[in-house]
Order: sequence, then structure tokens, then C-alpha cells
Amino acid sequence: MKNDRQQLNALSEKIAGILTFIRDRFDLHEGKEDEIETIEYIRKNVEFRGANLWILIFAILVASVGLNVNSTAVIIGAMLISPLMGPIMGIGMAAGINDFELLKKSMKNLGIAVLISIMTSTLYFSFTPLNDAQSELLARTEPTIWDVLIALFGGLAGIIAGSRKEKSNAIPGVAIATALMPPLCTAGYGLATWNIYYFLGAFYLFFINSVFISLSTYLIVRFMGFPKKEFIDSQRERRVRNYISIFIIITIVPSIYLAYNIVKRTLWEKSAKEFVQAEFDFPSTQIITSNFQYEPDSSIIELALVGKRIGEEEISMIQKKTKTFKLNKTYLLVKQSGDSGMDINMLRSDVLKDLYERNEAMIQGKDQKIAFLEREVAKYAASTGMVADLAREAKIHHEDLIAFSINRSVVANLTENRQDTVLIAVATFSNTPEKQETDRLRSWLKVRTKADSISLILD
Repeated sequence: MKNDRQQLNALSEKIAGILTFIRDRFDLHEGKEDEIETIEYIRKNVEFRGANLWILIFAILVASVGLNVNSTAVIIGAMLISPLMGPIMGIGMAAGINDFELLKKSMKNLGIAVLISIMTSTLYFSFTPLNDAQSELLARTEPTIWDVLIALFGGLAGIIAGSRKEKSNAIPGVAIATALMPPLCTAGYGLATWNIYYFLGAFYLFFINSVFISLSTYLIVRFMGFPKKEFIDSQRERRVRNYISIFIIITIVPSIYLAYNIVKRTLWEKSAKEFVQAEFDFPSTQIITSNFQYEPDSSIIELALVGKRIGEEEISMIQKKTKTFKLNKTYLLVKQSGDSGMDINMLRSDVLKDLYERNEAMIQGKDQKIAFLEREVAKYAASTGMVADLAREAKIHHEDLIAFSINRSVVANLTENRQDTVLIAVATFSNTPEKQETDRLRSWLKVRTKADSISLILD
């Protein structure tokens, strides 16, 4: 009995030690800045006036240009200089510490920032000669569950980094990861081109990102026990807390509903793609385009096919298999070559687009190979062209030299299992040269050709 108690005590001590180790490792209070300093740090970044406002305008213009020319590097640069994170984190901070004044100020400045951003991008896209929607722009028109997760986890990283004594580069990283700037530019593009779908989709993505960054800030502020704002008047304090609570409910409940719908749509699209890949694998028929339209009550999988026609009975049988892939209330709309409702010009455009996308990687690979071969040919031509000059110069220093050639060769090093490109020179003398003369020729060739290594062969 005594041994059992000792073993139990020893086990409890081990468990307590493990828990202490884990708590120390994951303790957010270590290295934490004073809460008042953190609150002031976020409060300062909320305001949009003067330099902050001009930085926002220029960042929006840079991001718009990046989206316009489809440059990822330019877009990332614009997100780095964007000050949009300030008021979004300010909203979460204000809700966490019951600071109604900070909440109003943050929402007001966020509204100003959003309005100016959309106006600036709309103005740019109204005058730019490049009107095509590039892939970087199209990627910001439809949020997915991954955007929700990135905003949530990115916001958590941002507020934790902001609460440290030593500020890190996490907040600019969060601005890049959550991509607050590009959706606003895309919304401006939607207004400039009168495309309400692009505008709503992009603004929806910005809203999702903003809400979940604010939510993560609120959660960390509450978890770390930031001091709440105190009021002398208890009635005013109760009223402010009620306002904050109503705001949190109004913000969180719709965002949870939206996130739930995004999860459902993402899972549906995944199942729909698996369904199309599995059921429309025909040897003589090819899918040219596929369009997936998700609606909670009635979703549509629209396909355009070319090649051997698929019979109506077979399409009906495939339609019944949608339930196997958990695609309830999903309907197939199949267009085949020869159908009266099929746009031939659109089909031709889709075929060309499909061929381009399928062969783009192959084309890039061939371009790289061609560039490599061109460099090798240039090297060969250079080494071939200087043979006569080198031979004449070598003859001046070595009177017995009667023949000379030089070229680049690939030598396989069997000992080290690698290949080297070596400059090989072949020299023929009328009389056998001494070692001192061959060493002098080898050294001269190495300096003259600027080669790292050279191999001299006496014929």
C-alpha cells in the first residue's frame, strides 16, 4: 500500500513537472510589454491623417498597379507599406477592454481608409489602358475557408507580436498573409468596370479578413487579461458594456454564419471536382471548361465537352451518382459539341485557353533549355574563334610549336562522382619540350583564357 502511494506521488510529480514545462514554454506573459503601452501602441496606429493617409493612398496605387500587371512582388510590397492593420486591431482591442471611444474611433478610421482605398483604386482602374482581369486580381474575388483560417491565425500572431517588448516583423507579415490591400483594389476594379460580382466578392473577402483579425485580437486581449476601462459612473459603464456586447454579437454571429457557409462551399467544390474527375473520364471525350456554382438550395456543375457525344441516358446515370459524392441538390448541365446552345466562338476560346494552360509549364521548360543551349553554343563559338589567335600567340613564345587546338569538354570524375567542364588544349611540338616549357605554356593559357582549370595534352 505504501509503495503504491509512493508510485502515485512520483507519477503526480512527473505530471506536474511536465505541465509546468509546457506552461513555461507557452506562457504569453514572458517578454510582454506593459498592457498600457500596448494599448497606446495600437491606439496610435488607429488614426488616419497626414502621412498615414498619404502612405495608404500610395500603397493602394502600388497594389493596383501590381494587380493590373499581375506582379506578385509589387503586390507584396504594397501590403508591406499598407497601414490598414491599425484600425482593424484597434476594433478588437477596444472590444476587449470595453473602450467605446476607441471602438468608435477605430471604426470611423477604418471606414475612412476603406472609402479612400476604393476611391483611389477605382480612379486608377478607370484610366489604366490595361483592362483585363489578371489571375492575381481574380484570386481576390471569392473567399475560401483558407482565407478565414489565415485571417484568424494571422490576427492571433499579430496581436501577440504587438504585445511584446521587442517588436518583431510579425505585423507586416500578417498584413501580407491576410492580404487586406488587394481585395480593396479588386473592389475598386469592380466599380471601375461595372462588375458588381467582382466588387461584392472582393469586399466580402476584405470583410471576412477584417472581422477575424479583430476577433483574434479580442480573444488574445481577453485571454491575457488586459485592464478594462473603468468608469466613475456605473450606469455609463453598464451602457458602454452593453454597446460593446451588442457590437461583438452583431460582428461575430454573422461572421460565424459566413465562415460556416464558406466551409460548406469549399467542401462542396472539392467533392464536385472529385465527381467530375471520376465520372467524366472518357477516352474519346474531353472536358474543355468546368464551372461550379454553389447555392445552399440548388447547386450546378456546368461542363462543356468536345469529342464523342455522351448519351442522355448515360448523363442521367451520372447525375444519380452525385449523391455518392455527397452532392445533394446538385444538378448537371452538360454542353457538348454540336449542341444548339453551345457558343462556337466561346468554345474555340476555351480550347485555346485550355491548351495554353496545359502547355505553359512545358513551354517554360523548353525556353529554359533553349537558353541553356544558346549559352553553351556561345561558349563553344567563343572558344573555337580564339583558337587561331591563341595558336599564333603561343608560337611566338614556343618556336617548336607546330599545331595547337583548344576546346571545352565535360569530364566525368569517377572518384568524386561528379562532372566538370574543363578547357582542354592539345599542343604538338617538332621536338619534345621540357617540363619547364610545358608548365610555362599551361600557366600562360590559364591566364590568357581566364579558365579556372586547364588540361594540356602533348601530341
